[in-house]
Amino acid sequence: MESTTSEIAIDCAPLLRVYKDGRVERLLGTQTVPPGLDPKTNVESKDVVFSQETGQYVRLYIPKAIRSSSQKLPLLVYFHGGGFCIETASSPTYHNYLNSLVSEANIVAVSVDYRRAPEHPIPVAYDDSWAALKWVASHFGGNGPEEWLNCHADFDKVYLSGDSAGANIAHHIAIKIGKEKLDGVNLAGIVLAHPYFWGKEPVGDEIQDPAVRAKLEQIWRLASPTTSGSDDPWINPVDDQSLESLGCTRVLVCVAEKDLLRHRGWYYYEKLKKSGWGGEAEIMEAQGEEHVFHLAKPTCENAVAKLNKVAAFMNQDKA
Repeated sequence: MESTTSEIAIDCAPLLRVYKDGRVERLLGTQTVPPGLDPKTNVESKDVVFSQETGQYVRLYIPKAIRSSSQKLPLLVYFHGGGFCIETASSPTYHNYLNSLVSEANIVAVSVDYRRAPEHPIPVAYDDSWAALKWVASHFGGNGPEEWLNCHADFDKVYLSGDSAGANIAHHIAIKIGKEKLDGVNLAGIVLAHPYFWGKEPVGDEIQDPAVRAKLEQIWRLASPTTSGSDDPWINPVDDQSLESLGCTRVLVCVAEKDLLRHRGWYYYEKLKKSGWGGEAEIMEAQGEEHVFHLAKPTCENAVAKLNKVAAFMNQDKA
């Protein structure tokens, strides 16, 4: 009889597999790189633990050129993607992306490492992300534990962003800020790249193939075992009637033409404009591209255009 150590209980390839003995095998997003000075972009980074209780950390990024000055820059808080299950803030994919974005936009960035499902199911990712943002906010007034944020973060220009599941987190954190406020944080805008939203019923020309839809729901159920399904407000916030509570005045949604989640991004954008929120929403679609193409092919023309658009979005007042 086959040992339970090799028997698969849940197969979510190509992301991960869960075995009957509880072991989790991540198939992607397992590589890590250390922080430090990136010679290509001249951006410096370092890891700081924000929760002694859980050991979770953030990776801070800053343009080296401003270290010797008192200049304050817009502050980006970034949440990585990976279906709530894979990747980390130390992943080379995100490390390289944030080095490039910080250099291009001339900002300070905080990349959040949250605990992942299935070991830590939803809502742990949201709770950790909120805890990280509260830690960031503790630097308002220059009295926090981390000098880079005390000296160089402009808390009047705070942005949230993420890709895929990270974009989902950025949305929910922005709703929480709208409802609860967070002292010291003026949330200027959010950037949602290829957001991981879903729903029971297809929207627009969204794929109707039951097998594909079931696969996407399987990933969500792995992340959130107690979920009510694909219309759970965590994964389908658009029908939750809370969009008008979004705690910022500007939103940029980025979608890709060949991405399964493209229609959800458009649906979110259209619903947000009609919600009574009252802010300014923009959408950018990359033609001929797949899900998170800008991370896989960072030097391609569409990825460079997207990077430039996001950088400009966070520096609009300088335009």
